[in-house]
Amino acid sequence: QEDGDMQIYKILNNNVAVVLDENGREKVVMGRGICFKKKAGELIPDEIIDKTFFLSGSEANSKFQALVQDIPMEHIAIGEEIISRAREQLGKKLSDMLYISLIDHVHTSIVRFLDGITVKNVLLWDIRRFYRDEFQIGLWALELIEEKCKVRLPEDEAGFIALHLANAQMDEDVMHNMYEITRIMQEVVNIVKYYFHVDFDEDDVYYYRFITHLKFFAKRLIERRTYEDEGDDLLEVIRNKYQDTYRCVEKITQFIMKKYEYRLSREEQLYLTIHIERVIHKAKG
Repeated sequence: QEDGDMQIYKILNNNVAVVLDENGREKVVMGRGICFKKKAGELIPDEIIDKTFFLSGSEANSKFQALVQDIPMEHIAIGEEIISRAREQLGKKLSDMLYISLIDHVHTSIVRFLDGITVKNVLLWDIRRFYRDEFQIGLWALELIEEKCKVRLPEDEAGFIALHLANAQMDEDVMHNMYEITRIMQEVVNIVKYYFHVDFDEDDVYYYRFITHLKFFAKRLIERRTYEDEGDDLLEVIRNKYQDTYRCVEKITQFIMKKYEYRLSREEQLYLTIHIERVIHKAKG
């Protein structure tokens, strides 16, 4: 066995095989026709392998293998390129499950589109606001898909791709949560907007921090986890100092209680007051 040549452990299709690395871990390798007329146990020369995937979790790994069996190589390569770009641009850790969710999504949306079906993304406007960096990658992905597959997907798809990327930074593989999270963020932002009659400057660093805080607040709400309450003394101080903002937070607290039956802890109220105070008085002044 030459250095770098891989031994086939399992053939998934003509272009994709599972190999074992030197530590006996499974890797998925891809290349045009690399398994043609080969069987398990034979070697694949290193130079004909285009891409190598290694997913650490065993669940992710087996799901990925099942997925790539039925998907054209181009679509897998596109998914992989989008993920590489996201890693570069977002500079955050993305979960391995993203390979599965994103490649699957790219593949399905191309197939759907060719069948004349497009799916409306009701959250498009909010995704553009709340996940700006991810949305930019989504738009870039549409260009890539057009270049590689000659298919121009609608902007709604850039939004869906952005949600997948946002999701992968949350260490969760439950996509539907992102919808919930985005909706809660939208609701809270609207309460603040109407209370103070302002529009936000979306390039403002305080707005960005507020949105980031909301993202994790919404996640806790969905998972029914509360903040430990330590904010008592400080909340009193903040409440007196920023009375108007605190009243707006009271509105949010009542709304969340009524709609989600979730009680905002004092500490959560404290953080919201501070974030909103910064973003509003920056916006007004």
